[in-house]
Amino acid sequence: MGLLLPLLLGVALVLFARPNASVSTSDPIPAQTAFAAAPDNAPDNAPDNAPVAAPELLNHGSPDHKSKPLALPDNDATGTNSPDAAPERQASVATASTAAAAAPSNATLTSRQTNTALRSDEDGRKRQTLSIPPARAAADGETGDPSPTHTNATALPLTVKSGDSLDRLFGRHGLSRGDLAALLAVPEAKNALTHLMPGDRIDVLRNGPQVLSLSRALDDERTLNMSRRDGHYVASIDTNPVEVRVQHASATITSSLFLAAKGAGISDTLTMNLAGIFAWDVDFVLDIRRGDRFSVIYEEIWQDGKRLRDGDILAAQFINDGDAFSAVRYTDPDGNPGYFTPEGMNVKKAFLRAPIKFTPRVTSNFNPRRMHPVHNRVRPHRGVDYGAPTGTPILAAGDGKVIFRGRKGGYGNTVILQHGGNITTLYAHMSKFNRKAKNGSRVRQGQVIGYVGATGTVTARHLHYEYRVNGVHRNPRTVALPKAKPIPERFQAHFQAESRPLLAQLDVVARDRDQARPAAVALVD
Repeated sequence: MGLLLPLLLGVALVLFARPNASVSTSDPIPAQTAFAAAPDNAPDNAPDNAPVAAPELLNHGSPDHKSKPLALPDNDATGTNSPDAAPERQASVATASTAAAAAPSNATLTSRQTNTALRSDEDGRKRQTLSIPPARAAADGETGDPSPTHTNATALPLTVKSGDSLDRLFGRHGLSRGDLAALLAVPEAKNALTHLMPGDRIDVLRNGPQVLSLSRALDDERTLNMSRRDGHYVASIDTNPVEVRVQHASATITSSLFLAAKGAGISDTLTMNLAGIFAWDVDFVLDIRRGDRFSVIYEEIWQDGKRLRDGDILAAQFINDGDAFSAVRYTDPDGNPGYFTPEGMNVKKAFLRAPIKFTPRVTSNFNPRRMHPVHNRVRPHRGVDYGAPTGTPILAAGDGKVIFRGRKGGYGNTVILQHGGNITTLYAHMSKFNRKAKNGSRVRQGQVIGYVGATGTVTARHLHYEYRVNGVHRNPRTVALPKAKPIPERFQAHFQAESRPLLAQLDVVARDRDQARPAAVALVD
């Protein structure tokens, strides 16, 4: 009994002194310790973005982890480590427990997200503080502020060049391809922004790479406008109606068709259209004579008090070497336009009189007894030669099928077309072929089948053109050309009602032209 009492007293003293020495890991951990950047036992080669658990999770995360007492800060200078300070230490631990309990239990931070630093306060104790990085800026193409400011907005006109697409234009000017995808996702805008032609213009308002708005003229009257609202794009079609004015002009030719037309105030484009209407009856290369006259009634397109361009020719008359040819534009109830004589016959023939765009010279006519310029002996020239610069487009004289395309002796690069009625046409000395006019393919009248050149036996670049009926050569300039279909009988009454006022106006213009003929000639001269 005497030995048992001292032993029990010793055990009691040990149990009473244990809290003063250390704090078990089962006790709550001060809140500031839970936000350490990395534990002492973190591997050196851990990736930058590897999650780092709070120390209390590292201490208790595995069953075989051995508890390690966590020493409190050394506060001997303040005397808080003395046995008398035990209640204060317990109060400090309790306060830390409350702070730790208030912290989120599922907080995990990565080394990229944390930026810790040790700072000393006025009493010399070190604390760990956490600085939060700024929010990441919106990446290219992402939507930021739903209502972006236009403080730095600048206008950027985009002009489409050959081979350009909207993607290329955006890349060339550093615009966001994310915005491009958002623009093309708008149904009203997709076709308008994907079908581009060289010379088209698109106006963009930008803020850096971001597209704030975009606009493109669809035609004379309609404009596509797109703007950014609440993080996405909305489209609208704005209309600005045009005014159609009817004009008339007339002139007498003294030197050339173009000079006479210019003197009458007619544009080159309108002059070409006038020649195109009568191209089946008049060879504007060889048939034009001094004293020939023409009158034309046509449209002009105006908008906001400004003239935009010429419109369609409504009616025209051309007097060539005493022969009068008249035509009026008519659109049938089915919506098909065309030019017809006052009797309702189609001015368009089954064949063009000359299969080349307007040119000022013919180098050789159809002549059965021509002296060949290369072989220097009489050899029949069974076609017409049209001199033109290399690369001038050559047109199919009529609808048909390509039955030959290739090299053909002295003809050089040649195309032969088969037409209805056992008619064939030949086009020789081409510099190159149109890739769409292949052997066996169908072509339409006026379609480009090749380009003027100087291949084969030639002395200069030109087009050699032949017209054959049942294999027999005919003079392309004088042969009677098959007529196109007239206006259907069911539309005759409608045609007469529509064309009569225009033909009456055309007669008035022609009469005024004839009465003022000397003045007109003086003006042209």
